[in-house]
Order: sequence, then structure tokens, then C-alpha cells
Amino acid sequence: MNAVISVIGKDRVGIIARLSNICADNNVNINDITQKVLHETFTMIMWVSMDEKSEKDFVSLAREIEEAGKEMGLVIHVMHEDVFDAMHRV
Repeated sequence: MNAVISVIGKDRVGIIARLSNICADNNVNINDITQKVLHETFTMIMWVSMDEKSEKDFVSLAREIEEAGKEMGLVIHVMHEDVFDAMHRV
């Protein structure tokens, strides 16, 4: 199962490290990552994959990542790949 994680907020040290560690701790592979800082605003999109080795189910992982975002003052959305594809289909 794949998911898209979007992040936006004030830039600070450790954003990518924190989210990457959550993924690694839960056996979630980061397939692709792109990030940009524009006028002190950090934006990032991560494409990740979960499999049977993942420590948590999708909902639990999304909750953990979104909570980490709140702690860092970021807005983070974790979206199942199917929902993301449906939203961006023309």
C-alpha cells in the first residue's frame, strides 16, 4: 500500500529527520521525497510504501505522523494513494 504525505509550515531543523525516523521505525519505505523552502515556509511531499512488515496500520501511522507535525507546528496530511489519485484525476 502506498501513501502520500504532504507537509507545510515554518522551516526548522529536523523536519525531514523526524518524519524519516517515524517511517523507519515502522518499516515504511520512502520511495520519493521532494522538499522546498520558500520565504521560510517549508513544503514537502513524500511518497511512501507500507507492506506486511510495517509495524502499524495506515490509520495509526497517519495519526502518529500528523501528531508529530502538530508538535513541530506543521500541517501534515497523510493520504492513501487511491484517494490521492482520485482527487487528481481529470
